[in-house]
Formats: sequence, structure tokens, C-alpha cells
Amino acid sequence: MVHDGTSSARVRVRRHSWARVLIPVLLILAWLVGAGLGGPLFGKVDEVSSNDQTSYLPSSADATKVQALLGEFNDGDSIPAIAVFVGSDELSDAELETITDAVADAPALDGISDEVSPAIASDDGIAAQAFIPIQSDAELADTARALSAKLQTDAPDGVTVYITGPAGFSADLVAGFSGIDGLLLGVALLAVFVILILVYRSMLLPIVVLSTSLFALCVALLTVWWLAKAEVLLLSGQTQGILFILVIGAATDYALLFVARFREELRDTRDKGAAVLAAWKGSFEPILASGGTVIAGLLCLLLSDLKSNSTLGPVAAIGIFFAMLSALTLLPSMLLLFGRAVFWPRRPAFEPAVVAAENGMPTKGLWAKLAGLIKRRPRLIWIATTLVLLAGAAGVTQLNAVGVPQSDLVIGESEARDGQVALGEHFPGGSGSPAYVVVDEASLQDVADVLLTHDGVDAVAVTASDSPSGTAEVTADGISAVGPPGTPAPDPTVVDGDVMLQATLTDAADSDAAASTVRDLRAQLTDDVLIGGVTATSVDTNDASIHDRNLIIPVILVVIMLILMLLLRSILAPVLLILTTVLSFGTAMGVSALVFNGIFHFPGADPAVPLYGFVFLVALGIDYNIFLMTRVREESIAHGTRQGVLRGLAITGGVITSAGLVLAATFAALSVIPILFLVQLAFIVAFGVLLDTFVVRSLLVPALSYDIGRRIWWPSKLGRGED
Repeated sequence: MVHDGTSSARVRVRRHSWARVLIPVLLILAWLVGAGLGGPLFGKVDEVSSNDQTSYLPSSADATKVQALLGEFNDGDSIPAIAVFVGSDELSDAELETITDAVADAPALDGISDEVSPAIASDDGIAAQAFIPIQSDAELADTARALSAKLQTDAPDGVTVYITGPAGFSADLVAGFSGIDGLLLGVALLAVFVILILVYRSMLLPIVVLSTSLFALCVALLTVWWLAKAEVLLLSGQTQGILFILVIGAATDYALLFVARFREELRDTRDKGAAVLAAWKGSFEPILASGGTVIAGLLCLLLSDLKSNSTLGPVAAIGIFFAMLSALTLLPSMLLLFGRAVFWPRRPAFEPAVVAAENGMPTKGLWAKLAGLIKRRPRLIWIATTLVLLAGAAGVTQLNAVGVPQSDLVIGESEARDGQVALGEHFPGGSGSPAYVVVDEASLQDVADVLLTHDGVDAVAVTASDSPSGTAEVTADGISAVGPPGTPAPDPTVVDGDVMLQATLTDAADSDAAASTVRDLRAQLTDDVLIGGVTATSVDTNDASIHDRNLIIPVILVVIMLILMLLLRSILAPVLLILTTVLSFGTAMGVSALVFNGIFHFPGADPAVPLYGFVFLVALGIDYNIFLMTRVREESIAHGTRQGVLRGLAITGGVITSAGLVLAATFAALSVIPILFLVQLAFIVAFGVLLDTFVVRSLLVPALSYDIGRRIWWPSKLGRGED
């Protein structure tokens, strides 16, 4: 029997067709399962997260050690709230009695501990304060809000009630982060959707691209949520918000790069499978290099002393990993199923003759014109651009990144902030947020004398469980008795030979003056005396942030430079790319400082703001240089370096600009969360990305590369090729 091979060929084609359908369908189903498991966790992140600042301090910090001991001295782990009652005139005895009854009735609310203090009148008689602990397992924001409403209802007419202190400010933070699951995600996705519609003028393609981002985020959240539940990772509202934005922005950027290559290939082939495969081969290296660079930069945060930084690194790195994986598996699968229809109604035409005539390079449009301009005036362009960026970077000296008061962490109205102002007007500024001083029992009086002689300390007490209030006043004469004359002084609570003093500071606990007091006391006292509390926590956090900033930034630069050297097979090109990115970062920080001070009048910035800004701007900003220079290198191999620069710019200009707009929009969405740190980070990164996209990558890098010519690839073989 003779076989002509036709039947076997048809079988192979049929099998190939089935594989083309089956593999993408299986991949899409796998992502659907992951998204289905991760999606419901969006409303449950608070179950595995914490916004307690002391949770993020290094274990070696004094404030961390004191926080660990508080429960042993106070026999509880509740969060103290300070209720401040302010009258328009001096409070009468009847009004004070009503206030006392209202405070005593506060434990009737769910989440309020029984150990409330009596109401204490101020020296001027106009205000009163009481300490009302909120249980640590209570819904802090809801409980604080309910407590404020109840006390205001029960207080005498004309008396204003504020809830402040550690519980009040923590409740503000919890309320500030409450919009992350819904508002932040919605704004970010809407911004990206609008940009994609404007770019592609298609309804289906934006949905496909956003699905890539959203599925990546769901699976990343699924992974992070269970790691946080197992206490492998520490999660906070801040980290959660950054994770959301980073995954959406990065996944969309990678998707845009892939879609651009896919569209490019469709002009030269009718076979959508061949187009997807060619796009995958052309996108794999830049996406992998881009994601790898970001992941490497983020993992450098593991060197941080602050757990808020060191835990952000792996959390965000997990997000970037799934963003890459989604762009390289889920997106190609959907494009393979839809083919040209994904671009409807502007489907790319099959025009191999036009492609051949263009020789792979656009001859019309903005980017072709810009390439022509760079060809004519490369040196003038890169020198002028550098001078402009240097002028902007000069403003970085105005950046006040040494920490901000706790009362300014939340933007907008704050009952806790208003309450602290009222507290400072009628009581010592540090009332309710004392500095906790742990000292050997034998040294109690000596340390108390040091505290009492300091101008920044108003009063000193010692934790004493047998005292009605839980504390006893300490004076230069010793521990004071509580009760009628002849009543013996209470014994201090002793834990492993140590006692805990509580120093009420004269200044607000989150003020610079209070921080100076804590630093002075630490300098005067011996190393075995530990000082903790709100002020000490802020001091230790700022010190750790500055240490992290100075250590991690140089490490990130070195790591990214090494990755670029491997990617571009060059030394000079990576060095220049890093220098241009650092210059861009400096300009972004300089302009941001001027805007923060002159327009928004922000009170300052956290020391971590420059670090986070650097990590995201350098790690993400280098992405666009990677997208550009990998294409430039590809074109240089075939056409020479200078022609490769022009071709690379013309080909990638549109997609990289779209990616930059998307990333800037997603980070700008962070500003809808009324937390100062996130608003500042949103502006810095959004402005910096736009600067990178429209100035550094469009003008500075191409012009500089064109002017240098083939030497840009030194010392590789390509550096000895044609200019």
C-alpha cells in the first residue's frame, strides 16, 4: 500500500490545533482558580495585618524591648485612649461629676476595658481628662468612634469631647487605610482602563490587559495573605497599598510591551500563533530583566533594620513575580484565543509589503520625527537635558525628611489631633503618652531624680499594682502615699528585679522637643536603663530609617548595575543608564521638595520617603531604559549602533510612553488614601516616572547613546562594530 503522507500531515495539523486551544485554555483556567481563591481575601487583609509602629522596630531597639515588657507591668495589652473634655468656661462641680459618671460608664461599650481612670480636672479648671483603655482585639476605629459618640452624648451641654492618645491616633490610621481594598483599587483600575482605551481605541484589549493585572494581584494577595497568616511575613496597610499599585502598574507595563510586539508581528504574518510566539520571544528577555531588576531592588530592603521596610521587600517581590508570570502566560493565552479580534475595531492589517518597505522602522509620527531630531543635534540635546535636570535636582536640599509628628500622619480632619491640641492647652503636653523607663529596682530613686531634674519632664510615677490608679507618684522624697496621712506608700510592681517609671513629658509626645528630651535622657542614663513609649518609638523608627536609607541605596545601585551589565553585555552602557536614572531621581526629589514645602505646606517627610522613592523610581524607572536599550541592542546588531538607537527609539516610543502613563497613574492613585507618607510617595513616583518617560528615556538616553556611538557597548564585541 502506498501512502502519500497527506493523512499523517492532517493528523499533525489537527493535533497542533488542539494544542493551540488546549494549552491556553488550561492556563487561563489555572489563573481563574487562583484569582477565585485570592479575590475574596481583599476584604480580609486586616485579619493578618498590623499598623502598630512598635511591631516594625528592630528587636534590638529600646522601644521594642519596653513594649514587650508593658504587658508584664500593666497586666494587659490594651491600647490607652485619652478622653479630653473641654468646656467654654471653668467646669462646675456638677459638670465634673457628670463627666466622671460618663467615664465610669464607658466600659458598657464593647471593646472598652474596665480599668478606666477617674476624670482629672486641669489646673485652669476648664478641661478634664480620663484614661480609657481599648482592648487590643477590638475594632479600633469603630470602638474609638463609638466611645467618642457616647461620651459626647453623656457629657454636659457645652462641653466638647475628644478621643486622642495612642488609641486615637491608631484609630485615625486604621480609618485612613480603610479605603485600600475598595477606593484605591477602583481608582487605579479606572485610571488604567481610561488610558488603555485612549491608547488602543478598543474595548476588548483594555479588558484583557486589566485581567492580566487583576489576576496577578489576586494570586499575589493569596500568597501574601497566607504567608502573613503563618507569620512568615508582616503585613501593614501601607505595604498592602503599595502591593496593589505595584502589581497593577508593573503587570500592565509588561502587558503593553507584549501587546506591542504582538501587534508588530501581526502586520507580517496571518498566523496568530506564530505572532504570539514571536512576541513572546521578543518580550521574554526585557520583561524578565525588568522584573528581575525590580525584584532584586526590592529584596535589598531585607537589609533594613525596620521590619516595615524588610517585609515590604518580599511582599512586593512576590507581587512583581506574579505580574511577570501573568504577562508571560495568561496574556499570551488570551491573545492566542482572540487573535486580531482583540484590537477591534482597529485590527492591525496584514501588510508584509509595507513592513518590508519600512524595514521594521516607522517613518512617520512623533517618534520618527524625534529620532530625526536626535540624529541632527544629539550633543546639544543631552547637554541641555542634563542641565535642566540638574537645576531641578538642586531643590533636594529643601527636603525635610527627618520624620513627622504622629499627629500629622493622617491628612484632613482628625479628632485625635484636635484632642492633642486641647490636651496641650490645659495639661502637660505629654499627658497620656508617657515615656516608659525600665530600671533596676535598686536604682529607682536615682533614675527618678535624673528625670525630675530635666526640664522636659513634668512628673514621674511608678507602676504599682496595689495603687488604686495603678501608679504612684515619685518625687525627690520617694514614692508618695495615696490616701489619708499615715497611709503607707504603695510598693512598685517588680518584674525580674526591674520597675517601670512613667515620665510625663512637658511637650507633646510626637513633638521635636519631646524627641530631644528622650535623646537627652538616654545620654544621661546608663545603657541598662531602657526608655520606651510613643516618643521613644518615633525616635527609634527615625534612626532606623536613616540607617536603612544610607545602607540600602548604594546596595541597590550596585545590584541593578550588575544586572544591566549581564543583560546588555556591556560596562559603559549600564553605568550611563544608572547615572541618568539617579539624576532623574534627584530631580524628582528636588521638585517634590519644592512642591511639598511651597504648595502643599506639608510638615516634613518620613525618612523612609526618599528610600521608597528611590527603590521605586530606580527599580521601575530603569525598566524603560531596559525596554529601550534591549531593543536598541537588537537593532544595533543588524544595523549598527547609531541607526540602532534611532530605530529603537522610534519602535518603542509609543509603547514605553503608554507604559509610563499607566505606571504614573497607578501610583498617583495612592493619593486617595489620606496618609501623608502615601500621598508624598504617590507624587514623587508619579512625577519621577513621567520625567523618566518623557525626558530621560525620550531625550537624554537616546541622544547620549547616539553621540557616543558603538563605544556605548564597551567592552563587548558589539562595541567594536559599526557606529
